[in-house]
Amino acid sequence: MTRQGGSRSADRPADVGAISSSIEQSSALPIETTDDARRIGLVYLSVLALVVGIVTGFGAVGFRDLIGLIHNILFLGQFAVRYDANLFTPPSPWGAFVILVPVVGALAVTFLVTKFAPEARGHGVPEVMDAIYYKGGIIRPVVAVVKSLASAIAIGSGAAVGREGPIIQIGSALGSTLGQIIRMPPGQRIILVAAGAGSGIAATFNTPIGGVMFAIELMMPEVSVRTFLPVALATGTATFVGRFFFGAQPAFTVPQLAPISVDATSAITLCLYALLGAIIGVAAAGFVRGLHFAEDLFDRIKERYTRHIVGMLLVGILIYALQQQFGHYYVEGVGYATVQAILIGQLSAASLLLLLFFCKVLATSLSLGSGSSGGIFSPSLFMGATIGGAFAAILSTLDLPLTINIPSFAMVGMGAMVGGGTGAVMTAVAMIFEMTRDYDIVLPMIVAVALSVGVRRLLSRENIYTLKLFRRGHVIPKALHANMFLVRRAKEVMDTDLILAPAELSFGSFLSQPDHHGRMRHVVVTEGNRILGVLRVNTGLRYPSGEALPTVALRDIASRNFTIVRENDIVFDVIRRIWRRNAVMALVMRGRGVPRPEDISGVITKEHVADSVASSVKVYPT
Repeated sequence: MTRQGGSRSADRPADVGAISSSIEQSSALPIETTDDARRIGLVYLSVLALVVGIVTGFGAVGFRDLIGLIHNILFLGQFAVRYDANLFTPPSPWGAFVILVPVVGALAVTFLVTKFAPEARGHGVPEVMDAIYYKGGIIRPVVAVVKSLASAIAIGSGAAVGREGPIIQIGSALGSTLGQIIRMPPGQRIILVAAGAGSGIAATFNTPIGGVMFAIELMMPEVSVRTFLPVALATGTATFVGRFFFGAQPAFTVPQLAPISVDATSAITLCLYALLGAIIGVAAAGFVRGLHFAEDLFDRIKERYTRHIVGMLLVGILIYALQQQFGHYYVEGVGYATVQAILIGQLSAASLLLLLFFCKVLATSLSLGSGSSGGIFSPSLFMGATIGGAFAAILSTLDLPLTINIPSFAMVGMGAMVGGGTGAVMTAVAMIFEMTRDYDIVLPMIVAVALSVGVRRLLSRENIYTLKLFRRGHVIPKALHANMFLVRRAKEVMDTDLILAPAELSFGSFLSQPDHHGRMRHVVVTEGNRILGVLRVNTGLRYPSGEALPTVALRDIASRNFTIVRENDIVFDVIRRIWRRNAVMALVMRGRGVPRPEDISGVITKEHVADSVASSVKVYPT
């Protein structure tokens, strides 16, 4: 720290605008003006999250009933709500005209999406993530209604999509709507959006842990007690509502499997699970790329109705061909009947399972690529189960000295495909465990999911959710990092290279000092024993030869936009004070007394904060 002295200039002050190029006018951190609502208490926020959970739970019930009603009308000609997706749909009385059922659905879906809510098209989760990271958690209320109708029609008419994506978007829209009705900061509104998303997953699959993990991994920019508590309450409440109507049984019935022993044989089996994970990683990358290739291909058809009709006509032909050849529609709708058949051993032929995998990839890509509305979670479960089952079936033919269980490999394949495709690895492990209630499958699933997501990242850095936003120019973080720089002390971040200069010193006299060496100088302008203002001066900028140096006094150009912090204040509080006060810089003081010039130990600007951030991220793996 340097103290500069000098006498008051007797000359006429120069035009302040003439020296603006030498003084860096640091703009303060952006102040949010679009939503300056006061933060509400955690208890109040938790009550609102509880409401979101209840409404989302009932929404999931109504959504599933609506799917059942539409499915029964369009496929069976029956006006009935009951529909067990874990059972195969019987042959339609329409015969070959069942091919047109997805086309009828396409007309209704296109009308709803085009006229009322374009964001309801697709699998929904990317739109929720986009709202969280780029729109302050704002989702239009109409999205919940349109998404419900469009997705129910799509799934009920045979589109090869899942019901979890729609209910995630529906729950998120409900949370966002509540957060807009009751004024609150965007950060708290985002918590309600995440609570709605987690509630949708939990109520749909009866997976409360998976719902919380989904919200944490994909929806929440911050994880703390303030964010976790509302999400957990909403998820638990939605699960209770779902269980009240659907029962407490897991999503899939799985036969009792033998526990994995700890010996050389089980180690080899674990290696086979790892190999399965790597194979599914390749499949997940192919699914990610294939889906977006289909979207690009269909986008060449400009007329939206024609585009969707063509896609769903192809899906109709595919499901009818499968029914004629193998007895079931297999890939229509959520496809849980096929998954259940694999898990109980009814489907075990490797050739058929591989064929069903490719058919599901094709049907899902055609459905979503042409403009349908639905999720990719259920199709991922289908694909993982078919690959895992086929892999185990092939191993069984090799006469290995191992016990190969097809349902076990199918379950691991389900988790690996979900984790690899979506990037939600902890969610995948937790949800498959909750959906099957088989704890012994957790260890091989962890290994397979890790290999799957690793291989997929090698082949496709973006997952199926983030790639859509990346192509839109919206980058979504792929990891949750602890903000280590925020807990550093001000004295660890501050710059001690500062100058104390009297207010009467002229700017020209200041520039003529020999010890600047052309660097950026932080100047604290003083008047007697008080701090008058601050300056950041780029002394590397020179005036033309022969031109007189400015004679304006420092008091006339000093900025009063500064704030006072203490050496032991953490950086988080420093940033908040700079932001709230629209300050050019923060002056770091020793002790706790009245701020005096002699107590200044350093300064902190946004540049120093940025340097602190840069130095902290080096601890994270790239």
